[in-house]
Amino acid sequence: MASWPLLPLLKKEPLVGIARLAAHGESLRQGHDVEYFTLPVRSLLNRCTSPRMPFTWTINPYRGCEFACKYCYARYTHEFMEMRDGVDFERKIYVKEHAADLLRQELRHVKSGEEIAIGTATDPYQPAERRYEVTRAILEELARHRGLEVGIVSKSNLILRDLDVLEALAEHNQLFVNLTVTTVNTDLARILEPRAPRPDLRLDAVRMLTAAGVNAGIICAPVVPGITDSPGDLEALVHAAAQVGAKYIYANPLFLKPCSAAVFLPFLEQQFPHLVRTYRERFDSHAFLPQAYRKRISQLMARLREKYQISNTFGRDSRRSHPTPALDEQLALF
Repeated sequence: MASWPLLPLLKKEPLVGIARLAAHGESLRQGHDVEYFTLPVRSLLNRCTSPRMPFTWTINPYRGCEFACKYCYARYTHEFMEMRDGVDFERKIYVKEHAADLLRQELRHVKSGEEIAIGTATDPYQPAERRYEVTRAILEELARHRGLEVGIVSKSNLILRDLDVLEALAEHNQLFVNLTVTTVNTDLARILEPRAPRPDLRLDAVRMLTAAGVNAGIICAPVVPGITDSPGDLEALVHAAAQVGAKYIYANPLFLKPCSAAVFLPFLEQQFPHLVRTYRERFDSHAFLPQAYRKRISQLMARLREKYQISNTFGRDSRRSHPTPALDEQLALF
């Protein structure tokens, strides 16, 4: 019988920081290959130090995301908890404890003009929120304050559950709600985003939010080369955005960190094998697409916004609640 080659025993280093806290999390529930754990964090409001990001503070009510989007850039965040398998990000969901109480203490650090982005690394309205209501508690706390600038990013129509809180928050603060829609093709969306709500449900959420007076728009992120980036596909999305009254729509191209590529490239081999070689050439040693590609997408979106009369005024402000990666000019254009 074959056996693995013998390896030297390595001294196991003690876990520290978020990894130690995660290791001591209490299991809450398990179902369809997803486990939920408590996470006794010391802070909820995190200062963003990356010069690429357009916001000052981030809030992620959960760690990990059950939607299992194949292209997800945030899988690397589980590595901080010493979880190196990218699939753990969608199977081990950590629920942050005492979120509203922590936020109440930390909001004093937020200065005028500093934006708070909710959902930058994990969807605040993923299935866990239906039970644990961490996001709702956070919004209720934010609604008690005035003069804040808040952006929310989600793929879920569950956000409509909190319409009353969103209206209260928007009354004395600047609020943008961004629904991510990568394609209006339901079958394609189910392949790319297996557990996320259907695109039409997200579009309907935009309709209902704007009807209630909440600034809501659409982020097409990521634009996936060779899969969702054809002019016809993007036009269909912009047209749909106009029909539901979206205040804005903009697009960000795909970028693949190594941990994300480890999940996405095998997915391509199964679903889009004709693209594998091109993707490996583009992302083998780089995470980002070239500036030329981004410019082409940006120009196309500008023409489509003009055609369907969607203003970009709100879009300039709403961009602050979603990551916009730097670009690498050395790569060839898709």
